[in-house]
Amino acid sequence: MAGTVVADSIQAASTSTLVLKNGVANTPPTIQDSAGMEIGTFCRAWVNFNGTGTVAIRGSFNVSSITDNGTGDYTVNFATAMSDANYSSQITSGWTPGVDNSSFAGVRANGITTTTMRFSNVNNADAVYDSTNLNVAILR
Repeated sequence: MAGTVVADSIQAASTSTLVLKNGVANTPPTIQDSAGMEIGTFCRAWVNFNGTGTVAIRGSFNVSSITDNGTGDYTVNFATAMSDANYSSQITSGWTPGVDNSSFAGVRANGITTTTMRFSNVNNADAVYDSTNLNVAILR
């Protein structure tokens, strides 16, 4: 089935109505309740990339590039700046035994601005390491 679905509002299962409001250029639409109050938005930026060797983006939205600052230290560069630095970053790191270093522990945010988000990938000994599969989603 091909075609385009156009709708000004979506009727929820209750008595409320959700309105999808078009964003301005390069911003996602917002989700509003029937009173016009913003109750959510779509993902502002996301990226899936290989963080080993020469970093390589597999797929992305609103991400212009990734900077490799050194072992396990990356900066996500946004194509369109965020309205402020009060966004949420959700980061996951894949760990492949024998490929990625030691055992995975997590990520550590190192710097958040309107145009970039820097983070480190760390193992359980708090040592940084490169990962074959990194995923970042930015929500605001």
